[in-house]
Amino acid sequence: MMSPFVRLARLAACSLALSAAAALPAQTVPAPAAPIGEIKLRDASIDEVLGLLERWTGKTLLRPQALPAATITINLRESVTKDEAIRALETSLNLNGVAVTPLGERFLKVTALNVAKSEAPELIDGSTLDLPASGRLAAKVFQLNFLRVGEFMPQIAQLLSPSTGSPPIVFEKANAALVTDSVSNLQRIETLLARLDQPALGGLTPKFYSLQFAKASDVVNKMRTILGGALQNQLGTATTYNADDRTNQVIVISDPRQVPFFDDLIAKLDVKSDPNTRNEVLYLKHANSKDVASILSQLVTGQNNAARAAEGAARPGAVTAAPPTVVQGPGNTTVTMPAPIGSPAGLGLEPSNQFSTLLTILPEERSNSLVVSGTVDDIRLIHELVAKIDVLLAQVRIEVVIAEVTLAENAQSGIAALGLKIQGDKLVGGRASGPGFTLTDVTATEQPTGDLDLAADIGLSTTPRKSNATILSLPNIMTTHNKEGKIFVGEQRPIVSNFLNAGAAGSGTTNNTFSSNVTYKDIGIELKVKPLIGVDGSVQLEITQEVNDILGNINIGGNDQPRIGRRSTESFVSARSGQIIVIGGLQRSSQSRNTSRLGPIPILGDLLGARSREDTRTDLVFFLRPTVLTNTAADNVPALQQVDQLPKEQRERLYKALRQPASDSTR
Repeated sequence: MMSPFVRLARLAACSLALSAAAALPAQTVPAPAAPIGEIKLRDASIDEVLGLLERWTGKTLLRPQALPAATITINLRESVTKDEAIRALETSLNLNGVAVTPLGERFLKVTALNVAKSEAPELIDGSTLDLPASGRLAAKVFQLNFLRVGEFMPQIAQLLSPSTGSPPIVFEKANAALVTDSVSNLQRIETLLARLDQPALGGLTPKFYSLQFAKASDVVNKMRTILGGALQNQLGTATTYNADDRTNQVIVISDPRQVPFFDDLIAKLDVKSDPNTRNEVLYLKHANSKDVASILSQLVTGQNNAARAAEGAARPGAVTAAPPTVVQGPGNTTVTMPAPIGSPAGLGLEPSNQFSTLLTILPEERSNSLVVSGTVDDIRLIHELVAKIDVLLAQVRIEVVIAEVTLAENAQSGIAALGLKIQGDKLVGGRASGPGFTLTDVTATEQPTGDLDLAADIGLSTTPRKSNATILSLPNIMTTHNKEGKIFVGEQRPIVSNFLNAGAAGSGTTNNTFSSNVTYKDIGIELKVKPLIGVDGSVQLEITQEVNDILGNINIGGNDQPRIGRRSTESFVSARSGQIIVIGGLQRSSQSRNTSRLGPIPILGDLLGARSREDTRTDLVFFLRPTVLTNTAADNVPALQQVDQLPKEQRERLYKALRQPASDSTR
């Protein structure tokens, strides 16, 4: 280990060399600083290093009594100048927790590094890049021009020395920050700001393309289709292209190196072609033109709105397209004109499925057609959609038998009273008959799928039978998929809805003049059926049953009003074509009394006639058999079979009417 005497000797030699260099005569051109030789310090104390720094700088050191305890080792094997030696000492002190701060021309203030920030370190006014890099503590105010100081400074906090104390002081209103750190760290921050604090559009240039043949918005939409997805990522998020239809220009803002690419692309798109739009009339066969026009307009509007929303999300700050235009069509039909579409890249849609901004759809109800105006692609897309919408819906014939069953005292329901076997609301066995009613040949065969293949005959017989069942109605309902069918069997009864005294008061008297409003109420059986026909021949039926009965009369305001009993059910069942569905449960109880003419006279009435009282319960049973029609001659077979069961005279008269020419039947 080096002795203190040897160390002091070396320090003295260094001091003499500096004095000799200072005694040289002044010259007009400053000579290079003389080297001071090698510097070798091994385990030198803080006090020894500060003493050497005081000799080399020629300034007085102002220091506290206590400084961080540390030993410093410096080994400079080559000759260095005085300035280089001073920087080496300041950096070594900084690394060991000691900061040296200039204080005027004659003093240096020495403090612990963690409190140096509050001791007014040297404030660098100009650029730090002109200073030699060192560990000397200094402060600098960084003024940002384009970046926001509140966002930038937290990102560079990790680059600062953790031993200097507090983080940078941010001045939000001035968009500036005061940073205290070593000169080398300040130089690094200044270099980063020179690279990053640039305009957001730095390096981008605009270019305006005037189009001769194509429409600017159409070209831009086509460009977004072509450049969507991965190609847009290669162009960069800063590259934008928009249409100015007022001047028919395409405005491109991009890197200058991308300009040749856009030159070639726009030149290929701006070529002379057929007219942008064409008109076509599409005649519908099955669907209603007004309904189809409404569906297509909603589809186009929804797709364009979604495209604009995706475009706005992909390009924040972009100008959104104008809202759709509502046009009043024939017959007070509201038709929505689609707005410009956005980039399909955000929608995941195929480019060929995009409608243009020129598409117009109007219904023509007189000829049941659609008048379509748009581009060739628009017409093609509308053709494809109409072909899928304008189809003949599946039809179904629903045979209905409404039977009223009188229940015995121990009977639970009309289905049990008839002796029918029901499984899952479907008829699987049994025979039943009533006055003018037969239900025969009920069979059920289980298929490999578990379904029951049912066959049965429901018909009218000409010979009434005495039974507890009475046929109330045997109608047929013809309807299509998702279209409600309805039958009503009954009558309309007048009901007084209100009763007013319409007399005028005069001279203390009131005229007894009254007026009443009469409404009519349906009294009977109403059945509503809405079928949903599957492609496999299955039928789902939404069934609503309602029965209104007259239970008696009640006197209201001197008028007899009927008391109406109401029974209703709603069912949703599934069946195969040809299966019989049985629904019951609409029961009603009634009471009747029988006496002789002298019955009210005591004793005599009992001798001449007995009085009787009877309670009757009835249940309505609905038999429904849906049959999916095939639009062939097979659909008419059940109707022809019923015709064959008619009496001969009625059958011949019906056949004669069918063979009669249309001209004769209208006379």
